[in-house]
Formats: sequence, C-alpha cells, structure tokens
Amino acid sequence: MAERFELSPTPIKQFKLANGLRVIMSQDGAVPVVSVALYYDVGSRNEKTGRTGFAHLFEHMMFQGSENVPKAAHFQYIFNAGGTMNGTTSTERTNYFETLPASHLPLALWLESDRMRSLRVTQENLDNQRNAVQEEKRLRYDNQPYVNAFLRINELIFKNPANAHSTIGSMEDLDAATIDDVQEFFRIYYAPNNAVLSIVGDFEEQEAISLVNQYFAGIPSQAAPPSVDTSEPNDVAQTQEVYYDKLAPAPAFVLGWKIPPRRTPDFYALSLAADLLFEGDSSRLYQKLVKGDESVVSIQGGIDERRGPSALYIFALPKPGEEVATIRDQIFAEIRALKSSGPSAEEMEKLRHSLCNDVVRGRQSTMYRAQRLAEYALYDNDPTLMDSELEQYLSITAEQIRSAVERFLDIDNRVVLDIVPAAMSEELQPELAASPQPPGEPQQPAAPAPQVPARPPAEPASDAGGVIGAAENRVEQQPADPPQQTESGSGPLHT
Repeated sequence: MAERFELSPTPIKQFKLANGLRVIMSQDGAVPVVSVALYYDVGSRNEKTGRTGFAHLFEHMMFQGSENVPKAAHFQYIFNAGGTMNGTTSTERTNYFETLPASHLPLALWLESDRMRSLRVTQENLDNQRNAVQEEKRLRYDNQPYVNAFLRINELIFKNPANAHSTIGSMEDLDAATIDDVQEFFRIYYAPNNAVLSIVGDFEEQEAISLVNQYFAGIPSQAAPPSVDTSEPNDVAQTQEVYYDKLAPAPAFVLGWKIPPRRTPDFYALSLAADLLFEGDSSRLYQKLVKGDESVVSIQGGIDERRGPSALYIFALPKPGEEVATIRDQIFAEIRALKSSGPSAEEMEKLRHSLCNDVVRGRQSTMYRAQRLAEYALYDNDPTLMDSELEQYLSITAEQIRSAVERFLDIDNRVVLDIVPAAMSEELQPELAASPQPPGEPQQPAAPAPQVPARPPAEPASDAGGVIGAAENRVEQQPADPPQQTESGSGPLHT
C-alpha cells in the first residue's frame, strides 16, 4: 500500500479485583449502548477423557437460574430491556455476552455476577440440560449430512485427546456425569480468578468501576485450575479414512492439516494463504472449481485458531458425476502452485485491503471490541493487541506465505477424509462415533476445597418498568446457540 495504515488507539482501562477477576474497560460514547463480555478460561481442552462435553453443558446450565435470578429469566431481563445476548463454547474458552442500552449496565453486571456466585447446579437442572444437549446433538449433528464428519476430522488430525475430541463431547460421557462432577467443574472453572470481564461503550468510568466492585468483589476466588497439556507430535493421527454417512446425498471430502499455534509468524502466513485459497468468490479455489470448471457445488475452508497446535480445513462437495479424486488433485495442485510462485503482487494488495477493511468494520461494533479485548486479555494477558496485531498480519511477506505453504500444506502429513453416502457402499458400514474415548475417572483433578460466598448485593434498579423480578412466570427457553462452525479467532481476519 502507498500509505501506512494506522488504527486509532483503543482507550483501555484495566484492573484486577482482589479475588483475581480481570476487568477491561473501553469507553465510547458514540452510541448510547454498552456491551459486556465475560470470558471463562475453560473449553473442551480442559475436559478429562471420559468426561467430555462439560464445558458446552455449562453453557446451557448457566441459563438455568441462580440465587436471585429465576430459571430462564436471564433472557427476559435482557430482552425486555431492549438488549441482545448469547453464549458460546470453543476448545479454548466459554463466553457470555450482552449488549444493552447504556443505562442498563447495572443489570448486565448483576446478572453475570449472580450466576458466577450462585448458579443453581441441581440434579433437576443437570438432567434437563443434559437432555437438551443430547437433543441438540441429534438435531444439529446426527440428522444433518456431513456434520458428523467434521467432528471426526479433529480426531484424525490430533493425537492428544485434549485437542482431538469435539466441543459437544460424548453423549455417553454426559450420561455418566453425576451431580458431584458438575458441581466441582463449576466451582473450579467458574471462579473470578479464571475469568475476564470486558465492558465497552457509553458509560462513566468511575461508576462502572464501582458497579464491578459492588457485584463481583465479594465472590471468592478458588485454587487455580489444573494446567492443560496441549502438546502434539508433528504427525497427524491418521492420514486417511472413509466416513460412511447415511444422510449424505453425494460424495464429499474434507482435508485437514495440523498447523502452528495462533499469534506465531507461520500462523499469520497460513491464515493469509487460506484467504487466498478459499476465502470469498475471488479466491483461487472458488475461481478454479466453482466458476471455472464448475465441478463443485461448494468449496469451503477455515482455520481452527487455538493457543496450542491449530488446524486448517478444506471441504469440497463435488457436483454429481464429477470425480472426487480429480477435484482433490486440483486442490493439491493449487496448493503446489502457491508454494512454487507465492502470492502475486495483486493478491498481496488484496490481502492488505481486506485486512484493513475487516478490522475497521469489526471495530464499529461495541460487542466485537468487548469480545476481542476479553480474548486478548484471557489468552495473551495483553488487551492492547486489539490495536497492534493488525501490524503482525500486514508485515507478512509473499515469501513468508510461500514458505509456510511449502512447510505445512504441501506435505503428505495431512488428513484426507472421504465422505461416502452409506447407500453407495456395497456393505453398509457403521458410522464412526466422534470422541470414542471410553468413560474415565469421574472426579475432576486437583479440586480445591469449596468456599462459601457471601450473599450478593440487592438487584439493581431498572428503567424498564418492572423488568427485574418479573420473569417468574415467563416461558422457559434454551440458550440461543449459534450455528455450528469453526469458532472465530482473535485476528483481524475474523469478524
């Protein structure tokens, strides 16, 4: 680019409570709204073999009521105040977030603190949310073509169980979970010293600090959770497999590679290479296979961005009558071409424009900023990366991209997962279950002694005319889970 692109610095105020809760605040009075994001340092990577799916289960459990908030009332408080909210789970973390009119910041902080302090982890709630997760698995995975193959791909890429099993986990593990298991999981991982709270938008700094202290300071910390070993050997677990999908209407395939962790030079280079290969209508594979040969119905890809070893995927759905092997060879040929010649000057310019455009557009949202600040604080202990990481991407050269493709993509150490309609096989093969680990030791490791918190402060006043406390008679509803996809990461490529 002819001129150096510079972002306006994000105003950041950060502090830590005595109980270990890290707080990141960024004022912006442009619009009278405020976004709150609470990130817990627990994801599927923290789960033990034989006790998978707990992190995602708790995403559901967190909406089942607490000492001062009735079951499912969290939704009604937020929606009746004119806000939006959700929660998600990934390998790396579980997050909860809401955007509200600025005057309702006390409501958001009260709701989040009450469930951190006193979530109702009861047998009844465990049973109904375990059933809800199992129904989600049946509806959104087992009854959809190709989806369970995506659960299988990580088990073929990664050898370490902490990296390999799916976020939704094993239904057998959930069936085996006891109330003691989930109570210990909550106490260990849903502690203030294992969380980051971010507040972005239109608020007064001293008032926000006072509110955070009022609602969160009395929640006791816990002993640090057990450390997680996500180390991996270089080799993938298995290079080839055929997955017989009883719902697939046509053959397809997934390619998978093990790549370096996030925020490394090779990760940045591979992220940009992925953009060139499959991101958008101008990408090489879209132009070659969709627009050019018209041989595929769909070509998609993504990067699973993790603090440890990460992954890159490409999914192709050929048109009926097209040879799967031929299309796969064309994808490998395009990867070899990128390895041989690297990106063109025009492609590098397009990447730079896309990077700058994506980060500017993303920063227009208070929720985007709240989530990115919390994520950088949780993963890197440095929320200022919100402003500086773009420069890491912009500094990547064409040669770095070419070299990374040569070392990590144009290699035999990759996974080829062929998805074959079960009806096409001569003999119906049993589906391979994702996360096939047998049930293990039920107790979570290194569980600290419980500490009993004091009662929370009184619930905040509300401008919503009787919203607080009015939800006892509301119809119960489940958390609005987002569509299943690779979780977005912290880089400017992810909006």
